[in-house]
Amino acid sequence: MNDKTAPSQTESLSFEFDLHHSPEKVWRALTDPVLLAEWLLPAVDLKLEPGAAFTLKAQPYPGWDGTVNCRFLEIEAQRKLSYMWVVGDMALDTVVTFTLTPTASGTRLSLVQSGFKLEQKQNFGGARYGWKMMGGKLVDLLARTP
Repeated sequence: MNDKTAPSQTESLSFEFDLHHSPEKVWRALTDPVLLAEWLLPAVDLKLEPGAAFTLKAQPYPGWDGTVNCRFLEIEAQRKLSYMWVVGDMALDTVVTFTLTPTASGTRLSLVQSGFKLEQKQNFGGARYGWKMMGGKLVDLLARTP
């Protein structure tokens, strides 16, 4: 995983993964609730339909109830997945976009989380840390699933 976020950037995070897995397999890891729970967060009421709302649930901790409210914005099977990522407790209203590009050895996965406000440096840093950790879990999951 490569962190492509420019040092001066405060509005969006950008990561790239060069994965030795097919776009179909990577897509499944991004959209199957059972697999999402293994690398990202448990998904509640996830229906892969444009405009559909769903929730990601984490363990609550002080300052956060553990809920991420999401709504699909764009779905192009095995190519692009975009959804709102709203954390009400933190007034965080961002968009997460995954773009899958086939390569000779598998798939290049681009992940962008955009919409951070200038005063959300702590949220930005937390999200950067979180995606690095979850990105590692995604790589491990893909390596051990058929």
